[in-house]
Amino acid sequence: MAWATNVLVGQSGGPTAVINASLAGVFESSKSLGIHHVYGMQYGIEGLLKGKMVELDSYLDDKMQIELLKRTPSSYLGSCRYKLPDPDVDERPFQKLFALFAEHSIGAVFYIGGNDSMDTISKLARYGAAKNSEIRFIGVPKTIDNDLMFTDHTPGYGSAAKYIATILKEVICDSSVYDIRSVTVAEIMGRHTGWLAGAASLAKGSDCDGPDIILLPERTFDENAFLNRVAELEKTRHNLIIAVSEGVKNRDGVFLCDLVSTAGQLDAFGHKAILSGTSRYLADLIRVRLGCKTRAIEFSTLQRCASHLASRTDITEAYQVGGAAVEAAARGETGKMCAIKRLSDLPYLITTETVDVDKVANLEKKVPDEWISADGMHMTEAFEQYARPLIQAELTPIYINGVPRHIHLD
Repeated sequence: MAWATNVLVGQSGGPTAVINASLAGVFESSKSLGIHHVYGMQYGIEGLLKGKMVELDSYLDDKMQIELLKRTPSSYLGSCRYKLPDPDVDERPFQKLFALFAEHSIGAVFYIGGNDSMDTISKLARYGAAKNSEIRFIGVPKTIDNDLMFTDHTPGYGSAAKYIATILKEVICDSSVYDIRSVTVAEIMGRHTGWLAGAASLAKGSDCDGPDIILLPERTFDENAFLNRVAELEKTRHNLIIAVSEGVKNRDGVFLCDLVSTAGQLDAFGHKAILSGTSRYLADLIRVRLGCKTRAIEFSTLQRCASHLASRTDITEAYQVGGAAVEAAARGETGKMCAIKRLSDLPYLITTETVDVDKVANLEKKVPDEWISADGMHMTEAFEQYARPLIQAELTPIYINGVPRHIHLD
């Protein structure tokens, strides 16, 4: 006999190249445990409050659909950035949600997302406990930012890191075409943490020196030290490559991108919704102060939607945490997030575990100090040892007519 009649799953926050693999993991594990119906929230908890639900059994009805889902970027169910109120202050949204849960005989709710999504799971679990509800609430980790606490890394990061390292290698090849002094500044995502910018160091190999400078939000930007370093490097090479996180700030705590534009609005959780312009600021600074040719490149949303460059390790682990979340709910757990625990680096081995979602919600994990070079402008070997296994192997898209085939929810 199944432990629940039906379950509900949603996706929230920014998408990744592998977020749908977690959805596939939740779906297939639920069906294997005898769940009658797997419902999906359309556009996350915000869409659910508007009554937008879909029965996934009608769409994911064969193995080919599941395989296409794993290879499809973005959020199949749609997403949102919606902050539930404190249930002790306003319980009206919770009353509506729990009425929907009862109407559809929902025994467990899974929410695939990052820091803010874990805030949603935390509040739902707290309200459920206060009302003596037997519904189980489990968070499934997702974010290319890799900034979730109490998990070795997050699904989505490995594929974004693989894209960054790959594309930067190609940019490095392109920048060396002309025998002139030039500096290319590549802007990489990462609002408050440098995990993604750090991945630029993975471009280094026997055929490539990788970026010359890497700037992270974990280090305050020192204009003079930076320009001195660029000038020093220019003495021995013509073409410099700089990787910079979009979230780097100066000594006054101002985002460098805000020195170009102050138009960034805040989302529902108080985060800057748009960070753009850091690479342009640095390129202009170098051009004016050092008098050489510069160009700025923003990798932008390509970092999170390039499923053609997804890491197979990442896809596999995204699927695993989805399945593990269902197993945790089946054991009776609630108010938890499924996490990844690393067992060894060589060979690379991981397992899954659950952690209290309250320890994760609304917090950010920074890049450790010892993984950043002493001058704050590069990564150490310890970072590579950590990140290199996450970008291994590939899962080739299913090509039709020369382009990848994806799956979409009608």
